[in-house]
Amino acid sequence: MLTIAKLFGKSPFAPLQTHMDKVASCVSELPSLFQALVSQDLQAIQKISARISELEHEADITKNDIRNHLPKGLFLQVDRGSLLDIISLQDAIADQTEEIALHAGMRPLPFAKMKDDFLALCNKNIEAFWLGRKVIQELEELLCSSFGGIEAQKVKGMVEQIAFCEYEMVLIRNQLIQRLYTECDELPYPAFHLSLTLIEEIGTIACLSEKLGNRVRMLLELK
Repeated sequence: MLTIAKLFGKSPFAPLQTHMDKVASCVSELPSLFQALVSQDLQAIQKISARISELEHEADITKNDIRNHLPKGLFLQVDRGSLLDIISLQDAIADQTEEIALHAGMRPLPFAKMKDDFLALCNKNIEAFWLGRKVIQELEELLCSSFGGIEAQKVKGMVEQIAFCEYEMVLIRNQLIQRLYTECDELPYPAFHLSLTLIEEIGTIACLSEKLGNRVRMLLELK
């Protein structure tokens, strides 16, 4: 795709930011999905899931265009492998949103009984993602500062914020799982298992966001 090739001429990070915008469009659909899940609105869940699937496909197309046009040799200011690692993590987040949407619509789930804890988990994962996106948005400034100075310290602080957000997510997730075990005795096993699976899948958004932030921080340490 010629547009992606031109973006590499502008900056090695511009294509990654373009892809991250596509990933963000997937994640932006999750709050509505989670509200529909709590309300057990199957029609809304299916509609949002279809939209997420379309957006994830667009992100995949952009990812493949970037990989096909990624310069080799000495044409990049940063290591080619680092760029591939970053885009793979971004891609994993988009894939995860689609996986969440897929499982959300399989059958009614008991999250209305624990709405506050469930939505707290969802919101914390989305918060971690937006922090990760901010780190990616800072890559141009990092390049201009030669990956050092005040800008590098700023990004390191942002990465630490993501790590703390992921830690908070784990506490909320564990509390929600505990409630699922103690308050859903009469829940059929398929619904119980699916509920556990979905909780873990939602938590993966924060984990991947933390990995993304740490990958950028590694880039700083190598410079």
